[in-house]
Amino acid sequence: MDDKDISLEAINKETVDLENIPVEEVFQKLNCTKEGLTGDEVQQRLQVFGHNKLEEKHESKVLKFLSFMWNPLSWVMEAAAIMAIALAHGDDKPTDYHDFVGIILLLIINSTISFIEENNAGNAAAALMARLAPKAKILRDGKWNEEDAAELVPGDIISIKLGDIIPADARLLEGDPLKIDQSALTGESLPVTRGPGGVIYSGSTCKQGELEAIVIATGVHTFFGKAAHLVDSTTHVGHFQKVLTSIGNFCICSIAVGMLIEIIAIYGFQQRSYRTGIDNLLVLLIGGIPIAMPTVLSVTMAIGSHRLSQQGAITKRMTAIEEMAGMDVLCSDKTGTLTLNKLTVDKSMIEVFAKGVQQDDVVLMAARASRLENQDAIDAAIVAMLADPKEARAEVTEVHFLPFNPTDKRTALTYLDNSGKMHRVSKGAPEQFVQILNLAYNRADIANKVHGIIDKFAERGLRSLGIARQDVPDNNKESSGGPWEFVGLLPLFDPPRHDSAETIRRALDLGVGVKMITGDQLAIAKETGRRLGMGTNMYPSSSLLGESKGTGFESLPVDELIENADGFAGVFPEHKYEIVKKLQAKKHIVGMTGDGVNDAPALKIADIGIAVADSTDAARGASDIVLTEPGLSVIISAVLTSRAIFQRMKNYTIYAVSITIRIVMGFMLLTCFWEFDFPPFMILIIAILNDGTIMTISKDRVKPSPVPDSWRLSEIFATGIVLGGYLAIMTVIFFWSTSTYQA
Repeated sequence: MDDKDISLEAINKETVDLENIPVEEVFQKLNCTKEGLTGDEVQQRLQVFGHNKLEEKHESKVLKFLSFMWNPLSWVMEAAAIMAIALAHGDDKPTDYHDFVGIILLLIINSTISFIEENNAGNAAAALMARLAPKAKILRDGKWNEEDAAELVPGDIISIKLGDIIPADARLLEGDPLKIDQSALTGESLPVTRGPGGVIYSGSTCKQGELEAIVIATGVHTFFGKAAHLVDSTTHVGHFQKVLTSIGNFCICSIAVGMLIEIIAIYGFQQRSYRTGIDNLLVLLIGGIPIAMPTVLSVTMAIGSHRLSQQGAITKRMTAIEEMAGMDVLCSDKTGTLTLNKLTVDKSMIEVFAKGVQQDDVVLMAARASRLENQDAIDAAIVAMLADPKEARAEVTEVHFLPFNPTDKRTALTYLDNSGKMHRVSKGAPEQFVQILNLAYNRADIANKVHGIIDKFAERGLRSLGIARQDVPDNNKESSGGPWEFVGLLPLFDPPRHDSAETIRRALDLGVGVKMITGDQLAIAKETGRRLGMGTNMYPSSSLLGESKGTGFESLPVDELIENADGFAGVFPEHKYEIVKKLQAKKHIVGMTGDGVNDAPALKIADIGIAVADSTDAARGASDIVLTEPGLSVIISAVLTSRAIFQRMKNYTIYAVSITIRIVMGFMLLTCFWEFDFPPFMILIIAILNDGTIMTISKDRVKPSPVPDSWRLSEIFATGIVLGGYLAIMTVIFFWSTSTYQA
């Protein structure tokens, strides 16, 4: 293997940091030039790096179906089926398979319902892969061509322009900076500016500009791919499955005790035939186990799932309904979930500096300094403040528009008014205008006031936008013009949804704690929390994950700090993932809402992953519940509906346990004291009829619990034993009284 291959292997194993070294070194490490790769080089690199797509895992549908027959309830049914088929060849009566066929049919029905439910859950990794751009403009063999993005390799030169989804992690080459929307990856509400040498990530979107870039990572090695790997490597062990296992184990133990007593009585004291004893044991096996429990509970949840869909919540994993009833912590993404992901100007907080100017005038000047087409987020927010966007150019004639650039950090419009006089109006970073003011007027008092207001806005998580104006006396657009006048400061903010505050209040009233998890800045997170009434006890991810705890909290374990916090800021996908895991370790049932790729790993690991309206395919794929209505208010309705469903399932569970005790205890006493024999097939019919009629409980009138529900199994078992014991004794008394009367 030559030096070139060794270098590429090292990069594939992530031993070279291509994000932080100079771009010239990137070309050296990747053994490529600005002329692009050749076809042969691409094929060699595909062997080393693989295709630019996520790994797909294919699972056998047959094995998936059979896996639903591997649990305690199914084991008892399978044991009963084996005993039934063995008895079908008995010598003392004709061959009869109806016991065996009946049990197997019930087993298949239960497994089929569970299989369909899981199969509809979707594949999160496939949804993440669908997010990747299908095509990319690539320079190869000295020519630009449209190629499949899956064929990209490190070292490829690609072209990025307005509207493109970035197909792979890359470093930008020479040219004007781009504006990149990374909100789906990092949770940042504003597009970021990336200039030559800057890193752009797969899955983000180009909002402004056009530039070439060199690919540095593809597939699972990208920032996007690592998030996908977290989702793909996450396995969700359902809380409901654990409860079913516990109930199944209780029923098995009860049956085992009853069978042991019967064996001693039948073969030890009564000395009855082998076939008679097996028949009676089979009665306890078939009648004692709640064989239709998964079916009944699945039907109950399916009906509840239909009701949730009418409320705007599509359930992908039905057992999430049971878990939502017990949810006591809801972790919510901020951008696009609690907020609109749409910048607005808080008009009431606009600071005016120029005399004779009103707040509406400041907004109009800012709109004139904005584009009406091909807008960025700030332009759109400013122009949206006007009653009619056309007002931005009304009564003026545009002479020249200066677009935003990283050097000037402002936009400007040169225009003629109705009298033919030329003016300029500009919007941008306030610090730029302060420098102009200081040079022109040396007005330090205004500069101090501006900085004070900027700091005040920053403390509340508001971004400041400065507005300034200038007269151009000689009507020459190339002229530097007269002195600039600082007009005012506009506070920019991503506002909460109108229903977010009420949703959080109702959630707290229902015993569900709400924590904000966002990739945005800490100050912005605190301001959002203050406006929503959810608290401002928020910390950066480094403090919460033990990297650098805040002052005064050194004595608190990280788990407790996370448990007591109102929110977390500056987080990345792995942080969200770990925060949810730590809350689960504290025995919380955690719900997680989100809308972007950056939320997908946490949505997958959470007990209830909730993808909000307009979320990405990745978020939908990783979630358990998908909201079809904007905002979080539908979650409250879903919680109340889930708690009502939980009450119905709990009532059925108590019924099932009591029936197990009744059958086991009742028929055991009849067999031991009266040597009573009952056909196994008849007990199978009784079980089917009992569970068939009790399915009406799925529409029973119940009152949702005011606090999160939980399976208090000891209480359920105690209640079932008392009720079942009472029913068994009544059965025995009834049998004794009828026997005595007939005698």
